[in-house]
Amino acid sequence: MKKPLFIGISGGSGSGKTTIVNKIYSEVPEKSIAIIEHDAYYKDQSSISYDQRCKTNYDHPFAFDTDLFVEHIKELKNGNTIKKPIYDYGIHNRKKETIVVQPKEIIIVEGLLVFYEERIRELLDIKIYVDTDADIRILRRIVRDMNERSRSLDSVINQYMSTVRPAHEQFIEPSKKYADIIVTEGGNNLVAIDLMVTKIKSLLNN
Repeated sequence: MKKPLFIGISGGSGSGKTTIVNKIYSEVPEKSIAIIEHDAYYKDQSSISYDQRCKTNYDHPFAFDTDLFVEHIKELKNGNTIKKPIYDYGIHNRKKETIVVQPKEIIIVEGLLVFYEERIRELLDIKIYVDTDADIRILRRIVRDMNERSRSLDSVINQYMSTVRPAHEQFIEPSKKYADIIVTEGGNNLVAIDLMVTKIKSLLNN
């Protein structure tokens, strides 16, 4: 297999990163593409209580096991298989199980802080930042967290104001300057997505 192409996709919480990743994934042959998400690499918190885990700032760089994330990107770059962690948001900790990820021609690296971390940035071939207005992002986050993670409205808003918004302004928004491509309005920008898919397909064909 030829050297994999690493595509980084970043942006704020609720910006539409996952929607774009899924649309790209659906348009590219499954045998040719793999995805690794930075938020699968939250640190193992088995040594602390559930109540303490609930107080972790999950939007801060310190919350991530970036050493392992970088190691796994390098392993994939070298043509080796990895065992990607699975993070359980219900218990705020990693599961014992892992997911085997094979090296593919296209590897999407997705996450809030993948452009903030220089060690990750330097391993990416193409960097795409998803830029969506804050009001849309918070509404999407409310819907997601209440429907998928059984969170209350108050808890989502409190977390957004205390950690998500400050982290976005301190770490994520400034990292936009490292992007090669900026996509506005996330998964609703079908023109941008079509252009990205066309470029990826052309790279695969070549």
